[in-house]
Amino acid sequence: MKLIAQNKKAYHDYDIIETYEAGIVLQGSEIKSVREGRVNLKDSYAKPKGGELWLYDMHISPYDKASFFNHDPLRPRKLLLHKHEIIRLIGKVNERGLTLIPLKIYINERGKAKIELALAKGKKLHDKRKAIAERDLKRELERTMKYR
Repeated sequence: MKLIAQNKKAYHDYDIIETYEAGIVLQGSEIKSVREGRVNLKDSYAKPKGGELWLYDMHISPYDKASFFNHDPLRPRKLLLHKHEIIRLIGKVNERGLTLIPLKIYINERGKAKIELALAKGKKLHDKRKAIAERDLKRELERTMKYR
């Protein structure tokens, strides 16, 4: 597995409940840019539309050598999951106020581009502060244990 891009801000802004692996439909110039690592997942999200899941706002830079056959960097991209998974995710997103965000994009052993989606709930400001305080406390505790 070759990791292409990771959404580190997602772990700070959201509580991750479940993760799913999904395929992604890409054009020829898009997969070449992905293999070069020219992907940004920062503000992207997945949303159901017409019984399918679509990924929005994932930026894949245009491929330099594609001339006029290049792609739109921010076009919506279809996600490939099993039908029962799609139905389950659509139900959770519509009912509970959860959202689907991409955590990372990678190339698997077979050479296919895959994306790891997370079913997540947004954190409030006080939750973020609490998480930072707990992380600092844990780091300090480990530091004191190391020098004992």
